[in-house]
Amino acid sequence: MTAQPTGPRRGRGRPPRASASAETPAARDRILTAAREVFAERGYEKASVRGIAKAADVDPALVHHYFGTKEQVFESAVEGAFAPVLRTQPLTDLRPDRAGEQFVRMFLGIWENPATRAPLLAIIRSAVSNEAAAAIFRRLVAGLVLSKVAKELDAPDAELRAELAAAQVVGVVMLRYVIKVEPIASADPEELIARLAPVLQHHLTGSPGAPAAG
Repeated sequence: MTAQPTGPRRGRGRPPRASASAETPAARDRILTAAREVFAERGYEKASVRGIAKAADVDPALVHHYFGTKEQVFESAVEGAFAPVLRTQPLTDLRPDRAGEQFVRMFLGIWENPATRAPLLAIIRSAVSNEAAAAIFRRLVAGLVLSKVAKELDAPDAELRAELAAAQVVGVVMLRYVIKVEPIASADPEELIARLAPVLQHHLTGSPGAPAAG
């Protein structure tokens, strides 16, 4: 008769005893940083939990312990990339007369900052090539950004207004930072803000069908 193990059973999702000592906030942050790098280099489909663990120099079980599946790692990476920006540039104080400028300045501020641009580039490259990654990205952008902007607008079509404003800026972001089309890629950020602000102001607060000012 086979002897049964007498030691305590490891809970589901817990890392092996050998790697349990690696559970620290620094290890968690290292995993997220490695995840963004792996997603950027290999894309969402070819990225794996094992590959992320190797890049972070941790046991794969520790990745599962902190984040679960690859989809959940990606979601945490997206949310983590947005969090510092939303803390420093909240979307809950839009002024009706300057909403367009505030909106575009916030978005371009995210992308002009190398610390936030790098992880977002990794995320967008995965999102445009994989539907699962795109769905996660859409859900978080809607929840973290667009819903907050919409709540600030006194209009029955607030969600559509917020999405139209975001679409305008996302197009600029893609041309400037991802595809790098000139002359928009090297244009002065303040010039872009000055040109885009009236258009976004119209999307956010203007009357439907009325021409944009500027």
